[in-house]
Amino acid sequence: MASANKDVLDAVGPRLRELRRRNGITLAALSERTAINESTLSRLESGTRKPTLELLLPLAEVYSVPLDHLVGAPRIGDPRIHLHPVARDGMTYIPLTHPGGVQAYKLLIPPKPATEPELKTHGGFEWIYVLAGRLRLLLGEQSLLLEPGEAAEFDTHMPHWLGPDGDHTVELLVLFGRQGERTHLKARTP
Repeated sequence: MASANKDVLDAVGPRLRELRRRNGITLAALSERTAINESTLSRLESGTRKPTLELLLPLAEVYSVPLDHLVGAPRIGDPRIHLHPVARDGMTYIPLTHPGGVQAYKLLIPPKPATEPELKTHGGFEWIYVLAGRLRLLLGEQSLLLEPGEAAEFDTHMPHWLGPDGDHTVELLVLFGRQGERTHLKARTP
């Protein structure tokens, strides 16, 4: 049993490093957000410092993940996903997967006061599927309206904006991956 515990603890550092890199956070910025000094964070990631609850709690909060994700605790018995909504930029993100690889979210975008949409860019690739409402998708100079049941995929380096078309909340299923992890739906040819 001691060997199994050692393996679990040894995996914490690489998992923390991957989360930080995936979120594009520097050690300095993470130190500022968690009040844990950079040296301690670096030693945690390299495995030369043992993780403690006092160190892991603020990291789980910054990364918006459950504490058991940081230590790789197995879910025993219950296969259900436990939803933990996150409000950001006026939208509600409901993670459907654990961090790592392609991420799946249910995204709720409420109607906003009429303002000029601000197009943004970031690394990665996005696939969206409209569950309810009408989605207005701006990709560069192109404007698209997507109805329930329609999907789109795009490189997020292209300036883009998502919002409801009208005065009703739009619900989306979103798959997001780092560059190179494109999500493709392909029909096989006979």
